[in-house]
Amino acid sequence: MCGIVGYTGNKQASPILLDGLSRLEHRGYDSAGIAVLKPDDSIDIFKAEGKLHTLKKKVDGNEPIGQIGVGHTRWATHGTPTDKNAHPHTDCSGNVAVVHNGIVENYLELRASLENEGHKFLSHTDSECIPHLIEKYLVEGYALTEAVGKTAQLLRGANAVSVISHQQADDIVAFRLGNAGGIVLGYGEQEMFLSSDLPALLPYTRKIAYLSDGEMVSITPAGANYYLTDGTSVSKAPSIAPPDTVTAAKGDYSHFMLKEIHEQPEAVISAMRGRISFDTNTVDGADFGLTDVQIAKINRVVLLGMGTSLHAAMVGRLWIESFARIPAESDNSSEFRYRDPVIDQNTLVISITQSGETADTLSAMELAAEKGAYQVAITNYDGTQATRIADSTLLMKAGIEIGVAATKTFTCSLITLFLFAMHLGQKRGTLEREKAATLLKEVALLPELLGKTVVDTTQYEKLAEQFFQYSDFLYLGRGVNFPLAMEGALKLKEISYIHAEGYPGGEMKHGPISLIDENMPIVALMPVGPRYEKMLSTASEVKARGGTIIAVATENDNSIATVADHTIQLPSTAHELNPILSAIPMQLLAYYIAIRRGCDIDQPRNLAKSVTVE
Repeated sequence: MCGIVGYTGNKQASPILLDGLSRLEHRGYDSAGIAVLKPDDSIDIFKAEGKLHTLKKKVDGNEPIGQIGVGHTRWATHGTPTDKNAHPHTDCSGNVAVVHNGIVENYLELRASLENEGHKFLSHTDSECIPHLIEKYLVEGYALTEAVGKTAQLLRGANAVSVISHQQADDIVAFRLGNAGGIVLGYGEQEMFLSSDLPALLPYTRKIAYLSDGEMVSITPAGANYYLTDGTSVSKAPSIAPPDTVTAAKGDYSHFMLKEIHEQPEAVISAMRGRISFDTNTVDGADFGLTDVQIAKINRVVLLGMGTSLHAAMVGRLWIESFARIPAESDNSSEFRYRDPVIDQNTLVISITQSGETADTLSAMELAAEKGAYQVAITNYDGTQATRIADSTLLMKAGIEIGVAATKTFTCSLITLFLFAMHLGQKRGTLEREKAATLLKEVALLPELLGKTVVDTTQYEKLAEQFFQYSDFLYLGRGVNFPLAMEGALKLKEISYIHAEGYPGGEMKHGPISLIDENMPIVALMPVGPRYEKMLSTASEVKARGGTIIAVATENDNSIATVADHTIQLPSTAHELNPILSAIPMQLLAYYIAIRRGCDIDQPRNLAKSVTVE
């Protein structure tokens, strides 16, 4: 996830910017840069592809002189990791420097319009539209804060942006749109700090404030002024971060799990970075490892995992069969390792392990290696044992996850599998160009849709109040939503200690329906899609037997009211992507029920974050 830092005050900016970026390195990145406004009102920019030490070498001995600046670490989305595509980006005159986290969904039309007006672009990024838009408004006579606000109103998507310019030489202006990247302000003594995450600020101050969706701020050494993007002034009082770094790292959240649920829009952006060309509507397989010849030879795919990772594998299997038309199966790693599986050199084995050290999955991978299969590991941490066994590795790029119950590693596993399946389909010629373009347009919208899904938790708190005392739950789904029923049941078991089961909707009449009565709440995953009518019928059968139905459905679905007692609405998206959105209500419902039951959320009893024994 991109890292943003900013400083304005009475000290030299560049050491503080570089230090702040180093404290955000855990978020993952492929390039870095800083911009410092010098006393002569020119902007000195240093940026470099690769890790932060490469940037530091460039800066060493050439430190820019200035007391205001911004810095950035980038995961590539639009444009490959290069010096030119690294942030900060500037306008034509070099008077505006911008760092950006997010995706500008309408950047192609914005860029075309700006180029028609004579603006010259130097990168292949969506981000570069932002300084040119600001420049346009500055030329029209607007002050910097006004120009930034007008620019923010033109952008579609979830974005966090910070800006410096000689037009307001003491100011950093920043804004946040949606929920796919944060902005936190730090108050010092005649100095102000800014970052995308609290750890970068804690060495300097514990007096902080957060930007919300649709807000912007102008900071000077003297303090901060807050606005809406339309210029309306708003008041915001800073708070004091807790003294211990662990508690402070939670920010405004009561638990790490809740924080990590809310980080999913940004984490999914991170998992997408470097893997999609939105210009050509193709998946870029540069880090996928397989050659075109190897992909052509694959005649079977086996996906392995345990717990949440197994549920991701179950969804991935369906995507691979749909997009790449390769026979695929998913299996529990601990069962696979003992069943003498029939695999060979034309079998692709995909092992999903969040920690990279899951004992059963590692043993299954060793067995697959003995049988000659090509192996891909999907994991959150480079250099782990899974990455050493595998022939190639796809990093989830979720960032550090502290809560034991997997949240953002699950959604990042899913988007990684989705893009990998598309890549296989494109290379094998089984995924039509038009279909791929449509899917990728929907993928670009995912961070914003996820942000909408996490922003209002009131309905989950109300549901928890009504259902926390029940001792059994049943989760139902079909197609790509069946694994999410399994995942929802697992989440409830993990953190609330309530017995719950996930079933395919079509399995109901083969036994489980006998359990249905007024004491058995049913969570029915039924967003609009190919099996929607089937799920409506199943829900009707449950309703007829006295069951209480909590439906997870697509917004504006008027048919749901006939069968559902309670409805959790999801934004509309391509049905193939519904599992990624459906993950959020599965997590939030379990979280708030566990809260109401007084459970230990981040460290549930009997569980460990990484299962390193059989």
